[in-house]
Amino acid sequence: MYSGVLCRRVKERYPFVKSRSTDYPVRLLCQALELHPSGYYEWLQRPECQRDKDDKHLLGAIKQFWLESGGHHGYRNLHLDLLEANIPCGRDRVLRLMRQASIKAQRGYNAPKGRYGGKPDVVAANTLNRDFTVAAPNQWWVSDITYVHTHEGFLFLAVVMDLYARNIVDWSMGDRMTEELVMDALTAAYWRRKPSDTVYLHSDQGSQYSSRSFRKLLNTLDVRPSMSRRGNCWDTEIILTSADSNNLTRAGIDLVSLC
Repeated sequence: MYSGVLCRRVKERYPFVKSRSTDYPVRLLCQALELHPSGYYEWLQRPECQRDKDDKHLLGAIKQFWLESGGHHGYRNLHLDLLEANIPCGRDRVLRLMRQASIKAQRGYNAPKGRYGGKPDVVAANTLNRDFTVAAPNQWWVSDITYVHTHEGFLFLAVVMDLYARNIVDWSMGDRMTEELVMDALTAAYWRRKPSDTVYLHSDQGSQYSSRSFRKLLNTLDVRPSMSRRGNCWDTEIILTSADSNNLTRAGIDLVSLC
């Protein structure tokens, strides 16, 4: 019952005792939480310190900036937002207040496990090798998946970019990150451009790009695959450097609203 409270600081246990004092004796609660009753009664008589007042004011600003970001910003970006608003604070202090208020950045995917298990299903050679200089259109395309946070939940956005002009050729959006999502984006990009020669498509080693259906579509469209090194996000950084993730996400929302 009290295991989570015991891990907190002493001054954070006192409010718990106060909230339960109507149901249980104070001495019993203090004994269970390893507190001395005299310290608890002294805390009741003592006014709120300035540090706690500052924390409440800072937490209100944190919640405001977090809501304005749509729930995407974590403690690092929120710390930068506070500094831009001339609210001096430390990054660790922002992290502590966010943890106390159970505020965290929302993701459209599960947290990575931090390890790799087994071997990749199918791996294409890294033909691009981070050489993003292209001489003509429709020679190298790059594809990746991002997500859009809406009021009804997350939507996934698959895009295909031409490395020559660094523009989005076409895109596809859905509520699930499946192979059909990237297949629709590639098919739409192919029929929009209708390239006369072989096109190379660079992507990561996600299951969507290494699936049997997607490989079959590549052969049908005469598109040659190229895949990043496993776990190396810098090989596909060109999409985020040409249009950062926030702008790409907003562009996806605008496109959906026009459909």
